[in-house]
Amino acid sequence: MLVGIVGKPSCGKSTFLNALTMVNAKVGDYPFTTVDPNRGTAYVQSTCVCKELEVQDNPKNSICTDGIRYLPIQILDVAGLVPGASEGRGLGNKFLDDLRQADVLIHVVDASGSLDAEGNKINKGSWDPLKDVSFLEEEIDAWIKSIIMRDYEVMRKKAAAEKLRFSILLHEKLTGLAIKKHHIDASIREVGIVDNDVNTWDENLDTLITTIRRKSKPIVVVANKIDQPTSADNFSRMQNELDAKVFPVSALAEVFLRTEHEDKTISYKQGEAEFTMIDEEKLGDSKKQLLTKIQSDLLEKYGSTGVHDVLTNVVFDLLNMIVVYPVEDVSKFSDKSGNVLPDAYLVPKGTTAIELAGKVHSDFAENFIHGSLAPSGRRVGTDYELRNNEVIKIVSAVK
Repeated sequence: MLVGIVGKPSCGKSTFLNALTMVNAKVGDYPFTTVDPNRGTAYVQSTCVCKELEVQDNPKNSICTDGIRYLPIQILDVAGLVPGASEGRGLGNKFLDDLRQADVLIHVVDASGSLDAEGNKINKGSWDPLKDVSFLEEEIDAWIKSIIMRDYEVMRKKAAAEKLRFSILLHEKLTGLAIKKHHIDASIREVGIVDNDVNTWDENLDTLITTIRRKSKPIVVVANKIDQPTSADNFSRMQNELDAKVFPVSALAEVFLRTEHEDKTISYKQGEAEFTMIDEEKLGDSKKQLLTKIQSDLLEKYGSTGVHDVLTNVVFDLLNMIVVYPVEDVSKFSDKSGNVLPDAYLVPKGTTAIELAGKVHSDFAENFIHGSLAPSGRRVGTDYELRNNEVIKIVSAVK
C-alpha cells in the first residue's frame, strides 16, 4: 500500500509527512522545497487480537503497545504541483509520474488561504482553497488523458479491426498507473460507454477519465493550518461543497506535540485531544503559551490535531482494509520460532485465504491445501473470505 501526499508548493505537505512519520523531511516556506519525492513509513493503529486471546505477542513486521497494533504504511510526499504541470509547467510531469503507484492520494490544502496558485505567500484569507482542490483534480485528469491520447487513434483502429473491448485496451495502457481493470470496467458501466462500440468513446472520454481517477486514485482533503484565524470559514465551505472527505488538521501542531513528548516535557499520545505538562521549567514561557493556544484553538475545538484521523480514514474507510494474522501454530498463535502473533497484514476486505497465502509467499498460493483458523482449528478453503483480526494458518504442500 502506498499513500501519496499531493498539493501545491508550501501548503504543508512535508510537515504533514513529518507529522505522520517524524522523518524530518526538509521543510521550507518557498516553492519547490521538495524536489525529489520524500518517502517515509507511518503507522496506522488497530486493536490487536492479543488482548482477546490473552497472550503476550512478539511482533516482527509491526509494533504492539498496550494492545494497540501499529501497522506500517508507506508514504510518498511529492513536490508541489502548479496549474499546468501536466503540460510541463513548474517541475512538470515528473512529479505526477511519481504518483503512478499510489493507491490513494492525500491532498494537503492551505485552509488559511495565504498562498496563491503557485504557492507564493499572500495575505491570509485572500485565496480560495477550493480552487486548489479543483486544479489538482484537473491536472491529474489531464495527465491520465495525455497518456491515453498518445495511442488513442491506434487503439480505436485496433478495436474496430479486431473487435476488441475498450476496457482491455485501456487497461493495457493504464496498468503502469496501478489502475486495475475492475476500476475501468466499473467506470465504463457508470458513464454508459458501450465497451465494444468505438463510436461511443469520444463523446464520453473526459467523463470516463474523471470517473476512473476517482475510483483508482481516491482523494481525501486535508484542511491544513486549521488553527489559523481565516481557516474555519474555508473549512466549512470545503465540507459543504466538496464530494471528498475533508479533515481539519494542524500538521505543525502535531510535530510540535510529538517533539515535546520525545523531549519528555509533555506526555502526549497521537490522536488524543489532550496532553499533560511534565517539565514546565524546561518548557519555558513561550512554549507553555503555545501549548495553551494549541489546547484551546485546536484540541478542544476539533478533538485532535487531525493527523491520526486522516490515516485511519484512508486505510480502514476509504481503502476498506482489515487486519489478519498468519501463524504456523494455531494452538500457540505463533510462527516456527515461537514468536506469538508475529505478523499483522493489512489486506482489503473480501481477501480470500488463498489470496493471503500469495501475499505471505507465492509458493504457498500455488501449493495451497487449506487454511486453519485459530483458535478453533476450523478448516477453510481457497475462497473463504477473511474477517478483521482473524488468525489463520496457511497449510501448503510447500515445507
